Amino acid sequence: MIPGQFDYHRPASLAEAVHLMATLGEDARALAGGHSLIPMMKLRLATPAHLIDLGGIGALKGIRRDGDHIVIGATTTQHDLLASAPIAEALPVLQEASRLIADPQVRYLGTIGGNVANGDPGNDMPAVMMALGANYRLEGEGGAREVPAAEFYQGAYFTALEPGELLTAVVIPVPPAGHGFAYEKLKRKVGDYATAAAAVVLTMAGGRVATCRIGLTNLAEVPLLADAAAQAVIGTDLDDASLQRAAAAAMAIMQPAADGRGSPDYRRHVGGIMVQRALKRAAARAS
Repeated sequence: MIPGQFDYHRPASLAEAVHLMATLGEDARALAGGHSLIPMMKLRLATPAHLIDLGGIGALKGIRRDGDHIVIGATTTQHDLLASAPIAEALPVLQEASRLIADPQVRYLGTIGGNVANGDPGNDMPAVMMALGANYRLEGEGGAREVPAAEFYQGAYFTALEPGELLTAVVIPVPPAGHGFAYEKLKRKVGDYATAAAAVVLTMAGGRVATCRIGLTNLAEVPLLADAAAQAVIGTDLDDASLQRAAAAAMAIMQPAADGRGSPDYRRHVGGIMVQRALKRAAARAS
């Protein structure tokens, strides 16, 4: 299908983009990579009167170290993440997840900000950001604020973004050296959304789990932070019993929908398996 009629804007600065968003209100949508918004516009599920293209704003691009944090600009692409030495050194789980997003053509244009900001429960990065303890930097005419990824998602396609605000950066604390990580994703075919997926970031001490965070993808209408599942393995050596307790705790908060990927019971079952696999692989990587 063909999108409805709209006015196109390409601001040259963040201040100009924020002003446009505030002035045009609910009739405006921000455009980053376009892989979520453009298909919705073609299907007339989104009909913005104004499209604000963020691609010309240099301040929204790039990856930099800021003390104990990595700051990723919102229009940084998945390909940029894969090519980044700082990401490879400090946050390799982002590269692991990026490789599982769609295909190379999409990764060259798809942005980190678009992936985390639109509230699609099937997107991979939100659960990874939860597991990393990331914050999202939001900016409007009233100023800037940061919201934890774990508090950002309120429902399918509903987030903490206020009218007129833009997500401008993702701020991620650098995990300790030697941390373990994994993103396990079950999908029907290359490029598909997850049937179920789990992100794990942990540390080990004396052969036992010292810290752990677990994020879940496409197993509810929002990405999930599985706190009880993480607590089930802290202090353990990830024996079979503790892995099963973690899987059970994660499955208890899953509310997957029935769709072409399977029934809720099936998706909940494989979600538990993804949690166990991610935990074991993350622990094997920790030093």
